[in-house]
Amino acid sequence: MEKINHIRLSEDDNALIILDQTQLPNREEYLELKTPEEMYRAIKRLEVRGAPAIGIFAGLAMYVLARGFSHLPYPDFRAKFNETADYLNSSRPTAVNLSWALRRVKRVVDDSSALSPADILPLLKNEAQAILEEDVAMCRAISEHGLSLLKDGDGVLTHCNAGPIATSRYGTGLGPLILGAERGMYLRAYSDETRPLLQGARLTSWELMRAGVDVTLICDNMASAVMKEGLVQFCFVGCDRVAANGDTANKIGTSGVAILAKHYGIPFYVLGPSSTIDLSAKTGEDIKIELRDPDEIRSLWYAEPMAPEGVKCYNPAFDVTDHSLITGIITEKGIVTPPYTHNLAAIFE
Repeated sequence: MEKINHIRLSEDDNALIILDQTQLPNREEYLELKTPEEMYRAIKRLEVRGAPAIGIFAGLAMYVLARGFSHLPYPDFRAKFNETADYLNSSRPTAVNLSWALRRVKRVVDDSSALSPADILPLLKNEAQAILEEDVAMCRAISEHGLSLLKDGDGVLTHCNAGPIATSRYGTGLGPLILGAERGMYLRAYSDETRPLLQGARLTSWELMRAGVDVTLICDNMASAVMKEGLVQFCFVGCDRVAANGDTANKIGTSGVAILAKHYGIPFYVLGPSSTIDLSAKTGEDIKIELRDPDEIRSLWYAEPMAPEGVKCYNPAFDVTDHSLITGIITEKGIVTPPYTHNLAAIFE
């Protein structure tokens, strides 16, 4: 599959260039971001999205922004750096990779008090690059572990988008399908459209077609039908945060897929890097769920609104899938099975 260079530095390092995911699949447009406000909006508006991709974005963004105030004395530089990182962190509260990556670059600044800000800049760039390179390796490992479960002809139901543009390369939830296609395996994907932002329709279908995977787009409320008809042997989804007990936050509708899979006896796997595991969140109750603009339901994808003017809307971006519904959690370190409280903690030992 042709690599998509969807998050990168400009040639002079003074801007961050991203593929605008809101324009896919009809247009491949790139944005050049230079200010904290532009970078905040890019995350908030889902121009960049996917938990690992947001982490990569955050590391590179803080390097770019730090260049703009590296003339300050170290105490002022550090204060401005932390203030800017906290501002970016407020853009999306559910995806743990955002805060994880920002903590990493903050640590670089905290540990470099003996250096001038100008000398800290190369260290920040190296750390941001390390986040990217680690994600490439993690996605490859996750894809290998997931692929070990599949055989030729299997059908896999996906929800939302956990492919290359949501990560670095291969993806998490889509990684086994894309890696399998590279190796000549025949796998069938059923891509939930994923209302209301249609990441499955717009992004997953686009990525899998580019990768040569046999993909069939379905509406969200068709998942039960394809399961009942025996078209699906596995469900693979990504994740934005995993609690210590295995409860998992992912795109809204994921928990419904897991409930259906349990009913039909279909294995349900969550795929994501270990950086999405938040042991400080004991259960899913500790995960803050982002609420988004009601107009995403009422009017976003329509020439005219498809709901009565003034109707109340409830638009959570994510839901939490209970650990009892999850067959396994696949990280770069392997396939974690229940009991999750013990086995998730063990991978950090």
